[in-house]
Amino acid sequence: MSALELSDAVRTYGGLRALDGLCLSVEPGEIHAIIGLNGAGKTTAMKAMVGQTALDEGTVRIFGEDVAHAAPTTLARVGFAIDQPFGYPELTVRANIVLAARLHGLDRADAEAAASSWIARLELGRWAGRGARGLSLGNRQRLGLACIAAHAPDLLILDEPTNALDPAGVLLLRDVLVAAAARGAGVLVSSHHLDEVSRMAHRITVVHAGRVVGTLQPGQTDLEHRFFEVVRAWDADHRDDARVRAEAHA
Repeated sequence: MSALELSDAVRTYGGLRALDGLCLSVEPGEIHAIIGLNGAGKTTAMKAMVGQTALDEGTVRIFGEDVAHAAPTTLARVGFAIDQPFGYPELTVRANIVLAARLHGLDRADAEAAASSWIARLELGRWAGRGARGLSLGNRQRLGLACIAAHAPDLLILDEPTNALDPAGVLLLRDVLVAAAARGAGVLVSSHHLDEVSRMAHRITVVHAGRVVGTLQPGQTDLEHRFFEVVRAWDADHRDDARVRAEAHA
């Protein structure tokens, strides 16, 4: 059974189709990366996957259940960060992680233990007692990762998780995602950092104009060049569609 299945997804805003029949899946133990230009539909798709955006057409299934009707125990198996990392600014780093773990079903003792573990793992010890509002952008991103991973989810969905991370933070993120997949979790990640994606992903899908327009092989050389080749080839075959989207954004 797939950890996640997005099938024939359509979402329209005014006259613009943000999603136009998009299909994606994530298997247990797989890191599936989706890449695309701004406005390609990646964030809209991820919001639909976790029930933050309703689809006009299509379905989302998490562990075989329709996300709109999934049981709380099923939803608790998911960790996600979309648009911005989780974190209440008035709470400390430690309190945020404990709260996130508790919201996903861990008891107090296990949540406290998970918080200590993730504070050490993501090198947040210096800021453990500090309010989240006082963190740098990079440390807020680390905190957000700790909050969504503390309950050891079976599916992780992350939208641009490397934003604001320094090189050390990027390496920590990679280790977390690779370890999650190694224990059997499915991981869906979007990123503009193609080299980093190539190092950790098992599968790379190119999303453009709300659709899947191609795939790339992890570990390929000149990944950015190959990405633009795929996008330009699609645009060349769909000039009228591209013109309509450009006019809608104008």
